[in-house]
Amino acid sequence: MPHTCRDTISSQVIYSVFVRNHTQEGTFRALEGDLGRIRSLGADWVWLMPIHPIGEVSRKGTLGSPYAIRDYRAVNPEYGDLDDLRHLVNAIHQAGMRCLINVVYNHTSPDSVLFEEHPGFFWHTATGKPGNHVGDWTDIIDLDYNVGALWDYQVETLCSWARIVDGFRCDVASFVPVDFWRRARAEVERVHPGFVWLAETVHRSFAQAARARGMYCARDSEMFDAFDIEYSYDVQEAFDDYLDGKATLAHFLDLLDYQDFVFPEGASKMRYLENHDLPRIASRLGGHSLGNLTALAFVLKGTTLLYAGQELCATHQPSLFDKDPIDWEAKDDISGLLALLARIKHETLAGLETQTLSAEKDVAVVGRGRVGDQHPSVVAVLSLTGEAAEVKVSLPDGRYRDLVSGGRAEVSDGVVRSAGEPLILQAQP
Repeated sequence: MPHTCRDTISSQVIYSVFVRNHTQEGTFRALEGDLGRIRSLGADWVWLMPIHPIGEVSRKGTLGSPYAIRDYRAVNPEYGDLDDLRHLVNAIHQAGMRCLINVVYNHTSPDSVLFEEHPGFFWHTATGKPGNHVGDWTDIIDLDYNVGALWDYQVETLCSWARIVDGFRCDVASFVPVDFWRRARAEVERVHPGFVWLAETVHRSFAQAARARGMYCARDSEMFDAFDIEYSYDVQEAFDDYLDGKATLAHFLDLLDYQDFVFPEGASKMRYLENHDLPRIASRLGGHSLGNLTALAFVLKGTTLLYAGQELCATHQPSLFDKDPIDWEAKDDISGLLALLARIKHETLAGLETQTLSAEKDVAVVGRGRVGDQHPSVVAVLSLTGEAAEVKVSLPDGRYRDLVSGGRAEVSDGVVRSAGEPLILQAQP
C-alpha cells in the first residue's frame, strides 16, 4: 500500500493536547485561542486526545478517562458540540497546521452505546460476562475483532471522522488486527486522500507478557504496513534504563540504529521525551541536560512529539481522570529552543535519509546525510549530561556553523569541542 505522506512526515512535529486540561474552560473554543502560540513552536499537527463522551460505569476519578469511550460517533459535551469541533479544526488549518484525533478501538466503557446495541461485538470471559485482558484497565471492556460486523461499524465510523480531520492516532493499535487497520486505511483513503495514521505500539515487555497470555499483539514491523508513524516504545525501556543509570548511552543508540535496520524505508518512529502516559521529562532528569535531550528528540530520524506543557518544563503529570489544568505560569520556558529545533528539523534535516549514531560516554553524536555522500550534511553533538567534552566527528577539518548558537565550531584532527550545550553543525566549512 502506498504511503504518500512518508516523504515528509518524519520531518514534522506533533503537539499533543488534552482538551480538558489545556485551558481553564477545557473546551474546543477555548483551545482556539492558543493555536497561534502552538504554531510558533514549530508544530505541524495538533493531536487531540479522545474527544468522545466518557463512560460513567466503573469511571476512574471524578470525570473519567478519555480512553473509556461511551460513544465513538459523538463529541464529549464537556468540550462543546460537533460544530465547535469543526470550527476548531478549521482554525487549526487556518493556523497552518493539521489535526489528528484519537481512535480507541481496543475497548470501550462498560456502558458504551456499542455494547448496548451490539453486545456480541465484545470479548467475554469464561463466565460469559464482558471483560478486558489487562487487569488494571478496570474502566473498560474489550472488543472482539473476530466479529466481522464489528469491522464494518468501526470502518464506517472512521470514514465519518475522516471527513473532518486529517489523521488518526490509534490507541494500543497493536492489540487490534493489522488486517483491520489495512482495510480501514484503504477505505479512509478514498474519503480523505493523504490521511495520516499514527500507531501507539507497546513496550516490548508489555507485548511479551500479552502474547504469553494468548492475547493478539502485532509486531511493530507488521504495523508499518498500515501506519505512517509508530511510537518508540520498542526502545523506551532502554532509554529509561539509561536515564536511571542502568544502561549506557551506547546501548540505547545501538537500538535506535537497529530500528533503522529492521523497519521499512521511509517508516517513521515517533521521538518524544514525554507523553500523557509517561512522567514529565523535567521531573526525571537527574544529572541529565534537558536542552541536549530535547535536541536529540528533534535530530533523530522520525516525527517529533511535544506534550502540552513540555515547553514550560512542567514537572507535574496531569491527571487523566480529573480536571487538572496545565500551569501556564511556570517560569522555565524553552519555547525558543523548541521553535529553533523545529526550524532546523523542517529546513535542514528534511530529506536527509541516512543516519549514523555513536556515543562517547554520555555524548551522543548523530550524523544525518544523503545517500551516496561521503560525509553527513548535519552532525549533532549532544552532551546528555551537559558536561563539556571533546568528541570525534565524521567531518573534514574546518570551521562549521552551529545551527543552535549561530556561531562557529572548529573541527581539528576530526575532533570538535562541545561546551555542554547542544551543538548542531551544518557540514559546510
